[in-house]
This record gives sequence, C-alpha cells and structure tokens, in this order.
Amino acid sequence: MTPIKSLTDYEDSFYLNKKVFIRVDFNVKVKDGFVSEDYRIRSAMSTIEYLVKRGARIILASHLDRPKGKDMRYSLLPVSAKLSEILSPFNIPVSFSCDCMGIETLSKINSLNNGDVILLENLRFYPEEENNDEEFSKKLASYADIYVNDAFSTSHRKHSSTYGAVKYFNTKIVGFNVAKEIEYLSSLRENPSKPFTVVVGGVKIKDKIGALNNLLPKATKVLIGGAASYTFLKANGISVGDSLVDDHYLSWASKALDKYSEKIILPVDHKVALSENSTEYQLVRNHIPKNMKGFDIGEATVHKFIHEIHNNNNTGLGTIFWNGPMGFFENELFSHSTKSIAMSMALAFWRGVKTLVGGGDTLEAMKVAGVSEKEVTHVSTGGGASLRFLAGDEMPGIDILKNG
Repeated sequence: MTPIKSLTDYEDSFYLNKKVFIRVDFNVKVKDGFVSEDYRIRSAMSTIEYLVKRGARIILASHLDRPKGKDMRYSLLPVSAKLSEILSPFNIPVSFSCDCMGIETLSKINSLNNGDVILLENLRFYPEEENNDEEFSKKLASYADIYVNDAFSTSHRKHSSTYGAVKYFNTKIVGFNVAKEIEYLSSLRENPSKPFTVVVGGVKIKDKIGALNNLLPKATKVLIGGAASYTFLKANGISVGDSLVDDHYLSWASKALDKYSEKIILPVDHKVALSENSTEYQLVRNHIPKNMKGFDIGEATVHKFIHEIHNNNNTGLGTIFWNGPMGFFENELFSHSTKSIAMSMALAFWRGVKTLVGGGDTLEAMKVAGVSEKEVTHVSTGGGASLRFLAGDEMPGIDILKNG
C-alpha cells in the first residue's frame, strides 16, 4: 500500500493540460439565493489556485444539503456566484454546469481551457451519488485525468464522488485542505500537547461518544455543555426536566463519569424556558423543573468553564478542542455562553495555545460571537467527519487514496 500523495509530490508540469476532478465541500448555508457563510468555499482556494497556476483544467464537484431529487432550492448556482466573486481578483474564470451528468455537462468539461474552472450541479440530485452506484462512479471518473479529495467532511462516507469513482483514477491526491485536517486531527487524536482541554456541546451525544472514548484518557479537563450535558446530568442523578436527553447513552455517560470524575465538569446552573422560541427565561441552579427545558448554561457555569480554559492553559502552552455550541445560540436569549466560549478560545489562541474547533454549528457560533477563523489555530470543515476521525473510525474517502 502506497502512502497518500500530496499535490506537491508532482512536478508542476505534471498538471499542465490535465483535467483535474476535485471533490470539494461546498455544502454551505444559502439564504434567499445567497451564500451566508463561505468558509468552506474559501478553504478550497489554496488547492484550486495551486492547480490553476500550473495549467490544469478544474472540475469541481460537491453536494448541497439533502435534496430529494432535483430540488432547485438546493442548486449550487448561488455557490457558483460566490466562488466567482472569491476568484475574481485572481482573474480565474468560473463556469457552472446545470447538471453533473449528461452530454451538455461533458461538452462543457471538454471545452475547458488551461486554468479554467467549472462547478458541477449538486451531486445529490442523483440518488446514485449516495448509493455509490457503479455506473455513476464511472461517469464521474471519465471526466478527468486526476482525482483530488479536498472534502474532508464527506470522507467518512462511501459515496460515488468520494469513494466509488476514485478507484478508476491512476492518480489520486489529497488536497491541501484535507491534508491540513489530517495533520491537525491526527496530532489531537494521538498526542495532543498538554494541558489538553476538551469543550463539548451540541445536541447529539451519540456522535461524540467515539471521539470522547479516545480523548478522555488524554484530556486534562473535559467541559460538557449544550444539550449533550443533559444526558450526563441525568446519569449523575440531576433532574433535567423536559430537556433533551439521549436515554440510550445514559449507561455510557454514567460509566464515563465514574471513571473520569476528576476530569469531567458539568453545568451547575441553566437558562430554562418552555420552548426554544421563548422570549424570557429562568435561571436555575442544579435541578431543572419538570415542565421546563434547558437551552443554555448559566452564568456560574460560564465563569467556571472560562476559568478552566485559562487556568489549564495559562502558560500559553497546551491544546484546546471545542466541538458544539453551549446552548441554543440561534436565539439571542440563549447565545451568551457560546459567545463567551468563542471569545475565550480567541484569547487562548493569542496567548499561544493551540486551539482547534470542529463542526459547522461551532463555526456559525464563532461568527455570531464576532470571532473569525483566523483567531483559532484550525477550524475543521467536517463536523461528523472530524469526530469519526478522532474516534479512529474508518475514513473511506481518505483510505482509498492510499491504494495507489
């Protein structure tokens, strides 16, 4: 088995006149026909620009959301407009194909000149993409001479564009974005610099268990907020009212608390309300009343978490990993704690701490807090994929690049 090849492993002349199929992750938020958050698009720029400068002809392929058939609400046309805007200062022309299959798409691809870029329509308009259909995979592979994976967030899936098509390429390469993800997340999984603080929030505790199993033994402290905390609190004998709890994982949470009681820190107070759309809240300590739901951690918990973040990393050394918001930050009423954690991450970064952030919701939360991705060491573009990688799970879209 050969190691994964990177873009710089080949001479510049190797890419001249070649068609390069780049699986990118342009699964961004589109509102009223415009892209509202373009970090994932910008993350692909280094790979695109590198290949354009070397005379390659670029074919970009991505999915957007989970459409049921050809639902034009999920068209990548607004993404193409944003991509053109980003690349315009570099005089890189971008065209758009209204499909990712068919004679017209193939004709547009074949008419590309050196340095041209084309974005194909949403791959998931075809169910064959997610089904890893053999014929669909062959058609995608027929478009180009070289395959590049620069979509870390989909690398844990066996889809046609990330897995099925790849085996038909003699040259398959990891893009700069994915290479960076592998580098940072590998260091986090295998040997994080100490002290190592893990901050966990978000909703789905089941998606985080594998990563926590790997990170808990290495962590100095694990701060658990967001909806994920209610499963731990209930396992710890605390009343959580009608808050979101994953009962299937109460036993696991109880065992984790027993084994790592000195590391795990849970909320001591909560902002509770009847619903996520409430216009007012109550602040309660410890137990949550039966008819109420927790939507944010309270002020005492915020201070405790911030103290732990800076107390553990007060020398400017160590690592902090943050995945998941601390509350329902989409409602301004419940956004304070998440904003506070985001600003604490930025402060730790400027003091020299290695800070890593994972998950689309976490990136959105940083934006709400006014913290840019340049104020942390690394922002992972893959939420579920980063957790799967940290758990040591199979990553088919990366593993297949090794079978060169």
